[in-house]
Amino acid sequence: MRTLRYSLLIAGLCWLGATTACNSSETSKTESAPPGAKYSAPPDADNTARNANNTQPTAGSQAENEADRRITAAIRQSVVGDKSLSVNGHNVKIITADGVVTLRGPVKNDQEKTAIESKAKQVAGVTGVNNLLEVEKNP
Repeated sequence: MRTLRYSLLIAGLCWLGATTACNSSETSKTESAPPGAKYSAPPDADNTARNANNTQPTAGSQAENEADRRITAAIRQSVVGDKSLSVNGHNVKIITADGVVTLRGPVKNDQEKTAIESKAKQVAGVTGVNNLLEVEKNP
């Protein structure tokens, strides 16, 4: 009986080791593709360089006073409530500082860009809108 247990244990460990070895060899094949191979790792989703432009407001520029937070929240609510906007349109960056709203991010078309700007201008307390929305080249 003891011999059977040891045999099963050894067989299980061998199977586990073989499975691990197979998986690691498959991983190494894709990670170190030979030159000229069709495989290439997808690029990291990184827009750090784009956000490094310190001349334009970023999400970190959002003012912490109650009036500016209220303005941003009201614009966000209006944008998200508009079901005609694309997913990107719903997710634009809205930054408010001293009543001036900055809109950033990609949108589907010029109509969407104009609609979001219009929503921002309609909120009480907005003193200006800096529309930096970018229309997608291939929506």
